[in-house]
Amino acid sequence: MEAFFSQLIQLIVNGISVGSIIALSAVGLTLSYGILRLSNFAHGDFMTMGAYFTLLFNAIGINIWVSMVFSAIATIGMTLLGEALLWSPMRKKRATATTLIIISIGLALFIRNGIIFIWGGGNQRYNLPVARALSFGGITIPFNQIVVIVLAVIAIAGLHYLLQNTKIGKAMRAVADDLDLARTTGINVDRVVLWTWIIAGGLTALGGSMLGLVEAVRPNMGWFLILPLFASVILGGIGNPYGAIAGGLIIGLAQEVGSGISDLLTPVATNPIAQFIINTRLFTAQYKLGIALLIMVIVLLVRPQGLFKGTA
Repeated sequence: MEAFFSQLIQLIVNGISVGSIIALSAVGLTLSYGILRLSNFAHGDFMTMGAYFTLLFNAIGINIWVSMVFSAIATIGMTLLGEALLWSPMRKKRATATTLIIISIGLALFIRNGIIFIWGGGNQRYNLPVARALSFGGITIPFNQIVVIVLAVIAIAGLHYLLQNTKIGKAMRAVADDLDLARTTGINVDRVVLWTWIIAGGLTALGGSMLGLVEAVRPNMGWFLILPLFASVILGGIGNPYGAIAGGLIIGLAQEVGSGISDLLTPVATNPIAQFIINTRLFTAQYKLGIALLIMVIVLLVRPQGLFKGTA
């Protein structure tokens, strides 16, 4: 029984680590919809871009933490370039939501294949010193997972301060609630759009860089997270950044704990229910995305507005 609880706590820690990464990136996704009304399917590939920019700066000898800052700046630059070349002209032409989704999918493919062209399709890793895992009461936690959780807490705290205590944060919340009313009250919507891309790009790059700390950097790493990202946004309430954070943590925990149920039940395999779960092999690591999809479908059926009030 002690082994059961130790393994369960291990899965929970893994879930919080993965959920922290999903939460940060989901904030950028929900902001882009809440303010720009854009369902950006290229969001996961911007995460990948952030990871590869970090890899690039780290490979030329720059400290990993400084590399992550430079990566965020570079990724923000790419998101602003996308705004200038794609999204702003499309808004002026009053493009439909379907058109924007198709464009974002095309952009995702362009980014992913560009990464493969430059860096290749193989797995790569940051140049990091070997860090000893920390042990607490029989539970082993990789050092990088702790770093990821701490970075996520700092970033979320900074986002909360920006949204609640700065003029641009209050303007962003006003635009998300009612664009036309915000414009009539004198809010500079173009400036809000600019800051939306800056915040979304920075958090997304940080999420991608953090993902590279806990797993290999590869061209499709962000694409495989796009479903959990959308599930987090829908679960928390579309357009609600705090809901996206909560949704990301819930999805991360559900994926890690849910996919480890078979291993957890192995010690008690004599139980008929445990035997059924183990034999069906439904609750294994291969079905992580399926767990996110299941949660998203259930939320859409039962509570389409999400756990918290969103803008849609």
